[in-house]
Amino acid sequence: MKILLVQHESFINGSGGTERICCFLANGFVTFGWQVEIATNENIEGDPIFPLDERVVVTNIYDKTAIQKKIKPLINYRGKNPLLWIKYKLRKKYAKLFNKVRYVRYGGKDGLHEFNLSHRSEVWKSYLDHTRPDLIVTMTISSVLELTYKNNINIPIINSTNGRPDHDYTDVLWYRSELEMSLLKDAFKNLAGIQVLFDSYQDFLPPTFNGISRTIPNPILDMGDTNVVDHLEEKDRYKILHLGRLVGSHKQQHIAIEAFGEIAHKYPDWDLEFWGEGEDYAVLFQKIKDANLENRIFLKGFTDQPSQVLQQGDIFIFPSRHEGFPLALAEAMYVGLPSVGLTDCCGVNEMIEHGKNGFLAADLAEMRSHLEMMVQDSGLRQRMGMNAHFAIRKHTPEHILSQWNELIQTVTRS
Repeated sequence: MKILLVQHESFINGSGGTERICCFLANGFVTFGWQVEIATNENIEGDPIFPLDERVVVTNIYDKTAIQKKIKPLINYRGKNPLLWIKYKLRKKYAKLFNKVRYVRYGGKDGLHEFNLSHRSEVWKSYLDHTRPDLIVTMTISSVLELTYKNNINIPIINSTNGRPDHDYTDVLWYRSELEMSLLKDAFKNLAGIQVLFDSYQDFLPPTFNGISRTIPNPILDMGDTNVVDHLEEKDRYKILHLGRLVGSHKQQHIAIEAFGEIAHKYPDWDLEFWGEGEDYAVLFQKIKDANLENRIFLKGFTDQPSQVLQQGDIFIFPSRHEGFPLALAEAMYVGLPSVGLTDCCGVNEMIEHGKNGFLAADLAEMRSHLEMMVQDSGLRQRMGMNAHFAIRKHTPEHILSQWNELIQTVTRS
């Protein structure tokens, strides 16, 4: 069997959960004796971040001759040089005029979106006609749209949903036009199967989906011979940890800084560490500096050894606004860290059982209170940490791959 995995953007040089799961599936599928290729369409140079089996082929189908009509970015100058301020002001005025003319020419933002989408989908159709896979596994519903827009694809497609499904086709989290949401919903019609992360996520599939659905969680990866944290061991210093991309609108690391900042003076032997990279590094650094906590809160950067980092921790804090299946939280639970997250965060509220393996907080005040409760009580951390470990350790790569194998066999037989 020849399987094509498609992540149409952000795969090259991408270090997020979707890229990680894409590589995991590719590596797993080749162990079944299948021919596996990953395809993307990106105007970028680089390589996959996560390790791939040498048998997996990675193809970037980007075609610089494919027509794409782009708009110009609107950049605000934030410095104090008056000459540069004038320069950027004029650039912004020109960009606004350019974009207005372009939108008028192509029928508005939606018209421009469809124009560009149609040309990208032509490139995908040509590629699929050449490669002729037996099965396509897409990593996002947007990738399904890229493949199927105005195309007749007679190849079964399974979508791997790395979040709550409605986040991929509605404007729940960010703006999407009515046209874009309609196109994304229609893309579900082209699916023979779909994988969702929790049973509750089945309720968020659109009525346009008529394929086979299975609940398959993400695996716990790269943990090796992990030792479960012993919270009864005395230390000179203790750590509250967070792993994740530094994106305030999504991961909300500022809430962790505020919660810890309110109790830090009471517990001088505790620190807060953030592991990860992202566009909001400077914002978070300034927030730490404003709180005068540079010697207690640290931005540590990217790690490719999460288990080693987590095994040095004592509490995991995860104030995300939304998640799919939060791998960082799962890995923290696996090593026996009790966690605190937000009650209304999907994914997080599926994995943290309030009062059993961690705490769910309704707001900043509750997060601070729950955090302080765990800081004060090593016995509580020990009980919750062990509960967390036993709750998550069933998500082994072998078990997850067997479930994927069953879904693929069911789809290809039907």
